[in-house]
Amino acid sequence: MSLNRRDLLKTGVFAGAAVALPAARVAGVGAAAVTRMPTSKLPAPFTVPFTQAPVAVPYRQDATTDYYKLSMQAVNAEILPGFQTMVFGYNGSVPGPTIKVTQGRQAVVRHQNNLPAVHPTLGYEPWTSVHLHGSASLPQYDGYASDITRPGEYKDYHYPNFQKARTLWYHDHGVHHTAENAYHGLLGQYHMYDPEERALPLPKGEYDVALTVGDAMFNSDGSLLFSLANQSGHWGDVILVNGKPWPVMKVKRRKYRFRLLTAAISRSFKFSLSNGSSYQVIATDGGLMPAPMTISSHRQLSGERYEIVIDFAQVFKGQAAGSRVSLKNTSPTNNVNYINTDKVMAFEVTDEVFDTTNNSVPPVLSTKNDVMNLVETQAVASRTLRLERSGGAWTVNGTTWDHIVKSGFKFAEARPVEGTIEKWTIVNKSGGWFHPLHIHLVDFKVLRRNGKPAFAHEMGPKDVVYTGENETIELLMKFDGCGYYMVHCHNLVHEDHDMMTQFEVVSPMHPGDDPMTAAMAKSMALETFDVL
Repeated sequence: MSLNRRDLLKTGVFAGAAVALPAARVAGVGAAAVTRMPTSKLPAPFTVPFTQAPVAVPYRQDATTDYYKLSMQAVNAEILPGFQTMVFGYNGSVPGPTIKVTQGRQAVVRHQNNLPAVHPTLGYEPWTSVHLHGSASLPQYDGYASDITRPGEYKDYHYPNFQKARTLWYHDHGVHHTAENAYHGLLGQYHMYDPEERALPLPKGEYDVALTVGDAMFNSDGSLLFSLANQSGHWGDVILVNGKPWPVMKVKRRKYRFRLLTAAISRSFKFSLSNGSSYQVIATDGGLMPAPMTISSHRQLSGERYEIVIDFAQVFKGQAAGSRVSLKNTSPTNNVNYINTDKVMAFEVTDEVFDTTNNSVPPVLSTKNDVMNLVETQAVASRTLRLERSGGAWTVNGTTWDHIVKSGFKFAEARPVEGTIEKWTIVNKSGGWFHPLHIHLVDFKVLRRNGKPAFAHEMGPKDVVYTGENETIELLMKFDGCGYYMVHCHNLVHEDHDMMTQFEVVSPMHPGDDPMTAAMAKSMALETFDVL
């Protein structure tokens, strides 16, 4: 009991504990002892008002950097009207506060783990590791799964913010408990702006709206129901948008920009508007597309971000104030669906006066994105990643995170050289499940899907690729950075059981920082805010 975390790392005790699935966790998440909330007690779709997450405010700023503090804590929230639900929130908010930054200004975010020592119903220790998804962070600030922060500890995460404007998100990545922690609310959006994006006449301010879409299931007392009885995934019967069930949003007769993040643990979506109206996709995971794409539906799964523009002047043309159109989910195969999981949210039009500026989508959005200008002949290596169920475990090329830990965190699926370009082929030969594959550090270009061009909505820089049943996807990417980074399925149940490997970007000039030791968590008993 006297060993500290560094001692445990040295002796291997901590590594073994992190890899094992604690018996208390297995016993605590079975479905036998719970009673699911009956549908009759759930709110009717489109009756709860839409809300947005609060915006984070830096507690300190200097010439180059914005400093934030976020406390991970258990709080009670009214998600279902009339019920209290225990959630894990950043600063008590689910989703967490939206962090807004400008390209070229760094950010330091102090994440404090003020969660209970043991989850009150699932029985596991809620250690955390925060991943800023979409950021080219140094390895020690990337949310490396086994680089955990225990309850009573904190860690300062440094973010360079040098990339192009984009919608990122931060979420927990703690080894083997990512699904439970994210499901309970440890996630939030992070928006980065740059001069090119700000100069475009796209919707701004109140017309630039964050939508974080997920799903959940509740016990009859309003508490969250979570089960790992089926390690294929966890699917809820309530669709949540910004933490609200099937909300309704009032909109004006103009264009709105929606930053659409799917943060469900396992569910994939196929979005469309209920009246068949089209909309424009203007940005993907890594920022603006070269040109907008007009579509009437698209599929999206955990971790993906698409920025879409909906013109409500056209959607509600000729209709009276108070008319509604809903955002639908025509579920892809291999989801578990319930009576209202085909509905996401509703838009209700008003006749309010609105600002007419920044109300258009130009035909050219960005010609400067290096990722989309990559060409296949530049690739110096080609690699294949097979996403498989093998020996009762989810694997990438037969590898699990357990193998990484046993190697002393030194095994690498690939070792690309810094500054080089490679082609990676992702193969899913299964007809029984889909995988959202996330590659840390890099943005990539989708070259082909099953030998055909990428979907229209994928024609922008990506960091998660929807790998559907029996699909083969070819990607092109450049490796800027140095050190070890993870590759994993973003179905978080698959990730936790144990569909995650890593690659190492090597540099002839210098070694990469060690993600396990370069910036370790500290006890909050020793916390100071004088210097971060």
